[in-house]
Amino acid sequence: MKISFWSIGKNNESFVKEGVEDFTRRISRYFKTEWSIIPMPKHGGVLPPTELKKKEGEVILQLLSKDDYLVVLEERGKQINSEGLATFLQARANESTKHLIFLIGGAYGLDDSVLKRANFKWSLSQLVFPHQLVRLILAEQVYRACTILKNEKYHHQ
Repeated sequence: MKISFWSIGKNNESFVKEGVEDFTRRISRYFKTEWSIIPMPKHGGVLPPTELKKKEGEVILQLLSKDDYLVVLEERGKQINSEGLATFLQARANESTKHLIFLIGGAYGLDDSVLKRANFKWSLSQLVFPHQLVRLILAEQVYRACTILKNEKYHHQ
């Protein structure tokens, strides 16, 4: 199974980049892994939020393949703990999912068209985090889930 992390916005700030790269390398020991930063649409900063989300959604839907398993990070999504995420990853692997995509939306969230396409809506927390930190938290939690699946020490060091 290949795991892709997609995020709308700018490249990682230097204070986040090192951590994201480190956890991505670690995840790569378990699954093929890649990050894609999807740039905001041109003139996105002047568009009303609903129009911006619609344009971002169009880009995302064009990038997806029919068989991709899409997990969107969504504030109204289901909250799961680290063991639950490990179980979720194992279930996708058992189903022979070829491509698992975790999507972090733009500043105003995701368009309804993307939410409807999602296979799973996941809320990391009831708190709101900056997108840069969400990338780091997401990478760390996926790595943690991988170590749980392999009964490695990381989860309870």
